[in-house]
Amino acid sequence: MNGDIRDREIRVIGSSGEMLGVMSPRDALRLAEEEDLDLVKISPNAVPPVCKIMDWGKFKFEQAKKEKENRRNQKIVEIKEVQLSMTIDVGDVNVKAKQATRFLEAGNKVKVSIRLRGRQMAHASLAKDVMNRFYEMLKELAVIEKPMNMEGRNIIMILAPAKK
Repeated sequence: MNGDIRDREIRVIGSSGEMLGVMSPRDALRLAEEEDLDLVKISPNAVPPVCKIMDWGKFKFEQAKKEKENRRNQKIVEIKEVQLSMTIDVGDVNVKAKQATRFLEAGNKVKVSIRLRGRQMAHASLAKDVMNRFYEMLKELAVIEKPMNMEGRNIIMILAPAKK
């Protein structure tokens, strides 16, 4: 910025966006000072580097304002968890599906997990059947983001809201 620009030649863009051509940094700085503005290097890797005559303080303020607006418009997606068991009954699966439906409609992801206890480890396929039936109940609302897989004694699947 301003006196810190050490290149031999720079391409200068005026304050209203018009191309002023290639000149020395000293001449460009003089033009910027005549307009009571700053000379800012916006593209240092170009040959020759591109500098623009602008109000640096106003530019920084506008950028901060845009960033703040972007942060406000961002939606934080949470991961909610629904825990099933291998021996879960039909009524209980319906309650869990209703709960997962609420999470998905709110735009959150749902982590569905089944913890296998004791000898249930030998019958992991039954737990996977429970997980598949649970997904079948929600397939209009959800897509599988991370498919079912075994992590230690747990079987985990992550569902994301389906695009409308």
